[in-house]
Amino acid sequence: MEEPKDSLTSAERGHQKKKVAKPKKTWKGKALFILGVLFALAVIALIITAVVQNKPLPENIKYGIVLDAGSSHTSLYIYNWPAEKENDTGVVKQVEECKVEGNGISSYYKEPGKAGPSLEACVNRAQQVIPENKYKETPIYLGATAGMRLLRMSNNTLANEVLLSVENTLRSSPFDFQGARIITGQDEGAYGWITINYLLNNFVQDSSVLNLLPNFRKVETSGALDLGGASTQITFVSNEDIESQDNSLHFRLYGKNYNVYTHSFLCYGKDQALRQQLVKNLPSTENSTIFDPCFNSGYRRNSSISELYSSPCVSEYSTLDGPINFEIKGTGNYHLCKANVQSIFNRTHCPYSQCSFNGVFQPVLQGKFGAFSAFYFVMDFLKLTQEKATLDEVKERIQQHCSRPWDEVKTEFPKIKVKYLSEYCFSGAYIITLLELGYGFNADNWKDISFLGKISGSDAGWTLGYMLNLTNMIPAELPPSPPLSHGVYVGLMVFFSIFLVFIMLTCWLGHRKPRCLQKGII
Repeated sequence: MEEPKDSLTSAERGHQKKKVAKPKKTWKGKALFILGVLFALAVIALIITAVVQNKPLPENIKYGIVLDAGSSHTSLYIYNWPAEKENDTGVVKQVEECKVEGNGISSYYKEPGKAGPSLEACVNRAQQVIPENKYKETPIYLGATAGMRLLRMSNNTLANEVLLSVENTLRSSPFDFQGARIITGQDEGAYGWITINYLLNNFVQDSSVLNLLPNFRKVETSGALDLGGASTQITFVSNEDIESQDNSLHFRLYGKNYNVYTHSFLCYGKDQALRQQLVKNLPSTENSTIFDPCFNSGYRRNSSISELYSSPCVSEYSTLDGPINFEIKGTGNYHLCKANVQSIFNRTHCPYSQCSFNGVFQPVLQGKFGAFSAFYFVMDFLKLTQEKATLDEVKERIQQHCSRPWDEVKTEFPKIKVKYLSEYCFSGAYIITLLELGYGFNADNWKDISFLGKISGSDAGWTLGYMLNLTNMIPAELPPSPPLSHGVYVGLMVFFSIFLVFIMLTCWLGHRKPRCLQKGII
């Protein structure tokens, strides 16, 4: 009897053998695969978290308003800054300037009630610039300078009435009124110094690690030279002992101490200096004509004794002699003008080891200086702000302007007010005399002076420093900050995440044998 044959065909037997020979995935391989996927997802989540975490928040902009009530005019400045960066440097910027029509608030001493309403047009302009939902939290300040200091000297009651009118107007505005006051000359100098060094980023000293680098240069501050209509200020850091405590200021900003010299010369702004120069050269006879070399030839101006002696700066020289009314005729002579200007500076008396003028202590000039306000306006008119001219070249340019006939000057500059245009000869000669004879600049250190109109879009002046001080936006110590910037942090996170993924893939491939090495393959 025959044995039963295998019922499977050869094809079926071959398929069965192949099926038996196919290797199975081990639990180890599956675990590595799952861990790799999870690891990759974790890295991706890490990157997303880092990006989201470091993404800047929507800006919450804050605003501040300062009115500069000077002797000749008033200007309103609007500043803004990101709320989350109040203690960082260089974040406050000027967004608007509005010049008030008319003269300074001190000129309203005869009608004090009109001083406040004169500011309304610029306050209304601020309401157009600042979002309405920010009105209540926007501080508004008014600082009055030398014009009001002189008015307070001559009549304190009238000065208070002018300030009261100003306060009433600003209180009725929708902004957060923080006060209107007459600031001291020392404060004016200090705030100007703070402004320009803040805008130039001179206050922040970098980490001690950078200080160890051989070629690292520490940031130095710049001195401040301010010239207004009624006063002038000089402020700079000094390494010397300041012999007069009235001229000494001490600041601690961003973790560093500053020993600052400052002085304000009341009555030595360009308008009051011109008045002093006229008084010094007023004829003592009945001659009703003054031939003044500080005005261009052909220029004429009528004035009176009462108008000339109305300022406390010259009232002590008042005399009954001389004409009641007189006429000023320009002769346009720079050298004679400078000689007249020098007569108002007293260099003969100094109770200290060294002085500037009028017996005022001043240490040796140190570092770079930024000259602003009228310093800039006059030099800009003479086209001396965009070039680094030598002291002799500056004198030559002023001399050329003084020698020009008035009709020629007036024809070339028809849009400039006659008052300002007529005084550029005097102002140029006065600035040279003040800086050279008064403060001690010479041909060697003249190059250290930069005439500044704006810095990064903000006017150089005392108003920004005033606001920064009153809002406590410059800390005494360095504010805490992360060791890495946002961009560097994200970059490092991405780099290390990719690196970890690469390691994971390498490990996974290292534990997975290629198909050609697997057992059971025929």
